[in-house]
Amino acid sequence: MLRCRDGAWACGHCGAIQLGGRRGWLGGWLVLVAVGAAALPISLTWLHRQDVPLPLAWLLPPSPEGLDGIDQGMLLHSLAEADATWTPRAEVRGDGRITYYYKRRSGDPPLSVAQIRRLMADPPQFDGERQAIIKTLDMLRLAGVRIQLLPPRKSGAAAEWDPRERTIRVRPDVLGSGSAEFAKVLNHEAIHVAQSCAHGHLRAMPRPLGLADTLSPQLESVLRDSLYQTAGPLERHLEREAYANQHLLGLGAKLVGAHCRLARE
Repeated sequence: MLRCRDGAWACGHCGAIQLGGRRGWLGGWLVLVAVGAAALPISLTWLHRQDVPLPLAWLLPPSPEGLDGIDQGMLLHSLAEADATWTPRAEVRGDGRITYYYKRRSGDPPLSVAQIRRLMADPPQFDGERQAIIKTLDMLRLAGVRIQLLPPRKSGAAAEWDPRERTIRVRPDVLGSGSAEFAKVLNHEAIHVAQSCAHGHLRAMPRPLGLADTLSPQLESVLRDSLYQTAGPLERHLEREAYANQHLLGLGAKLVGAHCRLARE
């Protein structure tokens, strides 16, 4: 982010309000010993002066609300295809030995052969995550938020909440990580949306919601990333809330419902 020449935080004249996160690797097939899919740290970076009135154009609702450029059926189909890749597979070699291939997320312990075989016999299901995605998308739509599968404007971001345009942007390749990761990313951004609404409206400067903000060591390391070297205490507080609660799928939708003005069906 930039500062204006007068030293003020970037505003509508010399910089955009941007909310985003650093890039995360989304996985790949692993051979018994897995490197793992990195967690998706989705961060918030907002800079805006409270004493600068919002231009009238910012107060007009965006169009359309909800998913932009892809319908919900296509989204869920893409996620289901990605979910299938989390089922381990076996390959029988010419000498009769079997090689197992599987994926695991960063921080998860390696699987034993017995565990891999159980997963093959009973593949992981992601029905709960898909239902959370549907509920969150619906609540964001009612709040007037647009969701785009586009590269975030903030370089290196996996996703971002842009209050100026009432838009969440999610990098398209996040779909390839499957429903569990996509649901977490969307939940994280929905928490940021609620943080804006809690300050009066969607385009307001976010403020903390008073949520628990205890982080795992892995997520603590995310906030020590170079992306946050210049982050102030308030920005870190906002991020801690989102990171600490992003795994509570459905929470973002509830917070949006509690703090944002919703359209009537």
